[in-house]
Amino acid sequence: MTSKGPVPPRRLPLRLGLPRDPASSSHITAFLAITLATVVVTRLLLRLTGFPQLGGGGVHISHVLWGGLLMALGFIVLMTFVGPVVRRVVVVLAGVGFGLFIDEIGKFVTSDYDYFWEPTAALIYLVVVGLGLFADMLHRRHPREPSEYLAAAADQAVAGLAGGFSARERTRAHWYLERAGDAPGAEQVRALLEAVEHDADELPDPVGATSRGIVHVSRWLVRARWVPWVTVALLVATSAVTLARGIYGWTASADEPAWLVVGILLSGFASTAFAVVGLARVRGDREDGYRWFRRAVLVALLVTQIFLFRLAPWDATIGLLVDLVILAVVAAELDVIADDRTTSPVG
Repeated sequence: MTSKGPVPPRRLPLRLGLPRDPASSSHITAFLAITLATVVVTRLLLRLTGFPQLGGGGVHISHVLWGGLLMALGFIVLMTFVGPVVRRVVVVLAGVGFGLFIDEIGKFVTSDYDYFWEPTAALIYLVVVGLGLFADMLHRRHPREPSEYLAAAADQAVAGLAGGFSARERTRAHWYLERAGDAPGAEQVRALLEAVEHDADELPDPVGATSRGIVHVSRWLVRARWVPWVTVALLVATSAVTLARGIYGWTASADEPAWLVVGILLSGFASTAFAVVGLARVRGDREDGYRWFRRAVLVALLVTQIFLFRLAPWDATIGLLVDLVILAVVAAELDVIADDRTTSPVG
């Protein structure tokens, strides 16, 4: 009898049967984006329609109730069906539901149930950023293990066994399986995937289609060499404007809280400094320069925008969209640089 040797210890989540889904980052990103979009659209519609109230005779059906109902519906759907397909539907239901729920947070943290409480927008954005950072920590704290990719491939097979595989879903399943390597059970999962029949029909995936569209457009844009430079110029300009806004608030306004001005000033300075460092390095090392640009836009998204939402929510919404476009182009440029490095011949 041959010994297989000691079995390497597994982390507690894996021992408890809690592998991380490789697709969860895109799901969570979509959930948080839908949450923010729901808040913006809800506030815009309410403003355009004069803030109507649904009900009468002393009854007001607040939209926080519809949010809770959608989140409960998403939970029921998630608990009813197995496999990864249903998660794409739940992302939309839960994102809209959570957006409707958190939009009314001002009513529940003020003694007079003030929907128009000024810090509401900043608090909503802070919650979204906090959830995003928490999700990112769960994924980055430990490298993904082969058994987690194998579990994802088997999870993908669950949908295929019932409904067959489209070409895209089969490719996704084999991508997971390749990264599982020779993990115990890999050959069995491979045989299971091969047994799944082909079926081109699949549940529409608007979130996935939107994500692929954004990636496609971003990479198409960076092929025009002037686009990344315009984007960088816009990044530097927005960082400088934010810094100037903080300086103006520091010197000319007595109405704004000191902590708000200091926050805008410090984060604006950091973002501007990162952008300037990127400009200084990009000609000598394009990848290093764009990494500094990414740091600059991340500071703006994760820190500066929180203060700007407290100061001027609608202006901050426009700034948020600009920052997201900049981040998409910078990320696409880094992807192109990585592809060029991979495909270039080694001399």
